[in-house]
Amino acid sequence: MHFIVKVFPEIIIKSPPVRKRFIKQLRDNLRRLLADLGVDIDVQRDWEKIEVVAPGADASVTAQVAEVLAHTPGIANFSLIQAYPLGDLEDIFQKTLAHWRDALAGKTFCVRVKRHGKHDFSSVEVEKFVGGGLLHNSQAKGVDLHNPDIVVPLEIKWERLFVIASKTQGLGGFPLGAQDPVLSLISGGFDSTVSTYLCIKRGLRAHYCFFNLGGRAHEIGVKEVAYYLWNKYGASHRVKFVTVPFEDVVREILEKVDNSYMGVVLKRMMLRAAEQVAESLEIPALVTGESVAQVSSQTLVNLNVIDRATDMVVLRPLATMDKGEIIDISRKIGTETFAASMPEYCGVISVNPTTRAKLGRVEAEEENFDMAVLQRAIDERIAQNIDEIVDDLNADLTVPIVADVVGADQVVIDIRHPDEEEANPLKLPNVTIEKIPFYSLNKQFPQLDTSKQYLLYCQKGVMSQLHAANLKDAGHTNIGVYRPEPKSACSI
Repeated sequence: MHFIVKVFPEIIIKSPPVRKRFIKQLRDNLRRLLADLGVDIDVQRDWEKIEVVAPGADASVTAQVAEVLAHTPGIANFSLIQAYPLGDLEDIFQKTLAHWRDALAGKTFCVRVKRHGKHDFSSVEVEKFVGGGLLHNSQAKGVDLHNPDIVVPLEIKWERLFVIASKTQGLGGFPLGAQDPVLSLISGGFDSTVSTYLCIKRGLRAHYCFFNLGGRAHEIGVKEVAYYLWNKYGASHRVKFVTVPFEDVVREILEKVDNSYMGVVLKRMMLRAAEQVAESLEIPALVTGESVAQVSSQTLVNLNVIDRATDMVVLRPLATMDKGEIIDISRKIGTETFAASMPEYCGVISVNPTTRAKLGRVEAEEENFDMAVLQRAIDERIAQNIDEIVDDLNADLTVPIVADVVGADQVVIDIRHPDEEEANPLKLPNVTIEKIPFYSLNKQFPQLDTSKQYLLYCQKGVMSQLHAANLKDAGHTNIGVYRPEPKSACSI
């Protein structure tokens, strides 16, 4: 097995010291990633490329190495090559034919030769001889020197022939660790996972910060997608996953902040908390998945007010992207299924949110907020190494879902925000309905009659399942979800 790895073009045009450092970083990353495959793999670098060699490696190992190369930032493309002693023109043709015969069927092609050293033939002579032989000994459609479907590349270095068996596009970007680390505020949906991926691709070592608004079930879902991103694209470097319990912060906002300013204030509280987490990890920047004007809190005026809550730089890789573009990237990198099933935390967003928040008004609203609640959440954060959270992903948090309330001992608890509940009251004939807002549920539920079964209800049937799972995990077995309509898949 022999791979030739070409580095991202932006690396090549950098100054010699930076170029050398970046290519060395990429080499070191590959050595770490390939060390666990169980075979002796040699990874060496030169001025413009990296060679990955494992003599005698079987097809399984070759496929595993290719998988690593395809998902490692900093690689423009990589080629699997076969090296042979250099023979005459007929020998070169026969060795090329063995690798390319099937791939040329129904395609136009041309042969391109790079040659180093002194030989009895020129590069053009090799191209003509091999090209003619391939045309007459395969099912190729024809030769096209200007716009071929396939280019058959050959390289001759002195007394060696290198036949490129396959060429694969890499991620591009910079090697992970070539830039300073960042703290990504991840919620598990399309936006935050794609923004995190784009940072990793740019060589930024992305640590994860999750603000837990909905209990352990949501936390496990976000840990799952964070672990996937790290394991697939950033496993050359260990990073942290930090969970900040934000339920009390949300409760404080909902009880003391004007409805139209809740979303902006919540974002400001998150940035304040993230700043402290980042400083504790010596991280100089934050990353969010916000896109201009995608939702009300993401207008330029609101983003300006939100950013005033921190002195730390806030990166927004998706700032000018359309939602469709974001979803396309999510599909490409494999996070679409995670994001599509990630629960939306309904009830946190303002009913009539402002799109032009005024800093003075926001600061006045925040004067009603008890900052000790925020500091307590920050102090109670839990930081784990990303490779140590996998055990949490198998937790069983399933709860029964009921479409029709039939038992006399069943009580439906409407957990929606009071404003939402008042605008669209839940009406069920002959059924007892309790009204307990989701942000008060954890405190009030233990005081309820344990002989009854309680079915949580919210508009989308998502937040109710999260809180039911959280209560079940806390030891309450008399819990379920009332969901008269199918749940709609949505992202946070």
